Amino acid sequence: MTTLFISDLHLTPSAPEITACFIRFMREEAIHADALYVLGDLFEFWIGDDDNSPFASEIKREFKTLTQAGVRCYFTQGNRDFLVGKRFAKQTGVTLLGDETVIDLYGQKAVILHGDTLCTDDVQYLAFREKVHRPWLQWLFNRIPFTFKKKIVAKVQTDISQNKSMKSMDIMDVTQAEVEAVMNKYQVDLMIHGHTHRPNIHVFDSRKRIVLGDWYEQGSVLVCTANQLDLQTRPFI
Repeated sequence: MTTLFISDLHLTPSAPEITACFIRFMREEAIHADALYVLGDLFEFWIGDDDNSPFASEIKREFKTLTQAGVRCYFTQGNRDFLVGKRFAKQTGVTLLGDETVIDLYGQKAVILHGDTLCTDDVQYLAFREKVHRPWLQWLFNRIPFTFKKKIVAKVQTDISQNKSMKSMDIMDVTQAEVEAVMNKYQVDLMIHGHTHRPNIHVFDSRKRIVLGDWYEQGSVLVCTANQLDLQTRPFI
């Protein structure tokens, strides 16, 4: 019995090596798992569920094949794909999760999340996040013609890149106080998240915080069994 966790793939047509690694992972590994959890930022930027491009359709097919084979698949929105919605879920068979979800991982309770909400020192980003998660704004954006949405997203991506380049790495990392607050809230000793691109297993006060890695230079997969939590990498071929 195996449960897999991935995040921060940032899939995009301009990085075919990442897509190839993802497809190989889905067809050779995930297909044999009990469950797959995608903890956000699967895409470099998901413009909306009305994206019917060949690239988007290819990724959807991989999830559909997986769920039709009986593998349970769960998706937590990240800061790059917060517009993944009900249509995507229906087309792929994945189950959408909330910002924070408590799961039973072979008898151990764990809280899973993308991880951006743990970065409480990044006040500017959290203000941006609060704005774009407003239901009325997402409702309006989803009704704009797709070509216009692409132009808006291109501008947003440029602004995000510029703002990120001016921030210190410490500001963009999680704050320990928020980590402990979330774990205390759900009374768990295990947290799994992505977002920071700093893969590691942190141990403190008999608790564990597992950070998934990004897929920019190699794949990153957390492989969980009843007896082991193993953070692994997958090479690009």
